[in-house]
Amino acid sequence: MTLEPHPTDKALPDADFIAPGVHLESDLFGRTGTGPLSGLLVADFGRVLAGPYCTMLLADMGATVVKIESPGGDETRDWRPPVRNGESTYYLSVNRNKGSIALDLKDPADRGIAQAIAQRADVVVENFKPNGLNPFGLDYDSVAARNPAVIYASITGFGTAGGASLPGYDLLVQALSGLMSVTGSPDTPAYRSGVAVFDVMTGLHTAIGILAALQERQRSGKGQRIEVNLMSSALSGMVNQTAGYLLSGTVPTRLGNEHPSIYPYEPMATGDGDIVIAIGNDPQFRRLCQALGTPALGEDDRFAAAPQRSLNRHLLRPLLLEALSNRSSTEWFAVLTAAQIPCAPINDVRQGLEFAQRIGLDPVVEVGQGADALPGIRNPITFSETPVSYDMVPPDHDGHREPILAWLRRTSPGAESTTHRKSSIKL
Repeated sequence: MTLEPHPTDKALPDADFIAPGVHLESDLFGRTGTGPLSGLLVADFGRVLAGPYCTMLLADMGATVVKIESPGGDETRDWRPPVRNGESTYYLSVNRNKGSIALDLKDPADRGIAQAIAQRADVVVENFKPNGLNPFGLDYDSVAARNPAVIYASITGFGTAGGASLPGYDLLVQALSGLMSVTGSPDTPAYRSGVAVFDVMTGLHTAIGILAALQERQRSGKGQRIEVNLMSSALSGMVNQTAGYLLSGTVPTRLGNEHPSIYPYEPMATGDGDIVIAIGNDPQFRRLCQALGTPALGEDDRFAAAPQRSLNRHLLRPLLLEALSNRSSTEWFAVLTAAQIPCAPINDVRQGLEFAQRIGLDPVVEVGQGADALPGIRNPITFSETPVSYDMVPPDHDGHREPILAWLRRTSPGAESTTHRKSSIKL
């Protein structure tokens, strides 16, 4: 698919130098929030999940995010079902608060526009294959040559060395990292996680790296490149499983819903369904035994201390299940919660949102305004002084071409703004 040139598009000459943060008269897309990242410009060359999730978090916190898409658009626009009004809910889930421009990087004029955006950006985020942006003058060295203060974040699947040629799909990383080997029951095949957990985790790691680099730039004035990959995020995020092997030589295996080190810590059957019980210490276990009407178990030498409970779980499980069979899961949830014992029913996603609403978390927000507004999931970070905002629905493909091009022309040589200080930016 080739995007037809817009009749007002003009090639933009290269910039000789760029100083991030001096070129936004106000938010490029008319957002009025005062989030902690307001005034920062992010050039988002990311697609699918890890990159867009990262940049959505930055956008929620006030950053102006320009989403640069191919003529065909972000792949997730076509990942459906499910849909809302014909649009992929996958795409909608990670692209709010952004503006979109479609550019064919093989076209010289479009490439010049992409370069002009990158040369004005405080932050560039990309998840192309290693060196994939080199032919277009959009790699770190090329961008930093004219924008030395840029924070340039690169996301790959397996780094830039021996794994550079491997496709960076979350499912492949779940398989290669070992996560699937510990997901499922001993008598079932390995399972993937129900969410692209390493894409999300990598997006979070990237956002953390960007914020740290911005703080360093505040001190030194210097930009830098950040490199994050799904495989390293996976090995870090598997925490006790990878550390358990590294420090003890023990290769973890599938335990179903059980925990390798503590017990009970799993769903357990009641009179009418399962309830999750998560005992993390000995006092909790004793309270559990009191609540179940089996106080002697809490003093039994086989179960009183955590190591013994783990070792003797095959003896303890039937005793707990017998006691739990006397009431329903709803009844046990009330009884155990009142006794300050960590427990939970197993909700579906709808019930999860309803529960969050009942306890006052207000998980659903309105994104955008008026007839176009959509429900969205609340950003999990609350700021007391500089709140996040949800001004813009996820953009239509190429939906902000005109304001982006107009802004580029306003900040080209000879076009001075009275609302921001002069700079040496040239296009």
